[in-house]
Amino acid sequence: MAHQVFWRSKSLQEMSSDEWESLCDGCSLCCLHKLEDEETNEVYYTSVVCHLLDMDTLFCTKYEERCSLVPQCVKLRPEDVKEFHWLPPTCAYRLVHEGKDLYDWHPLMSGRRESVKEAGASVLNWFEVTDDQVEEDDYIDYLIQ
Repeated sequence: MAHQVFWRSKSLQEMSSDEWESLCDGCSLCCLHKLEDEETNEVYYTSVVCHLLDMDTLFCTKYEERCSLVPQCVKLRPEDVKEFHWLPPTCAYRLVHEGKDLYDWHPLMSGRRESVKEAGASVLNWFEVTDDQVEEDDYIDYLIQ
């Protein structure tokens, strides 16, 4: 299983595309819409999730086209790690960038994709509505405290 610890020995920029993709734990918290305070640059999560997210699998239903279909969707790339402050603190990309280890429930640690849901670490514990059910101006009403 030595191949599974690549995240401890490589920087995000050194990872292959397969390694990079495998770091995603599938929590889909990045699919929650966020609001940013323009004065402080602080990012606030809402309980509004993207309508492209399949709530059973927690996969994007249009992954390859997501950025053109949803203009505010962000494609995570290794060269953007400096800007990862908006990712949830449990996100593997952020953890690796910050020199921290993955949580035990991460699929690379547990060997099971379901462990994210079982640990309560997925978007399922946060979302209330999809973005096609509410006006963007009303997202502020769905801020997660």
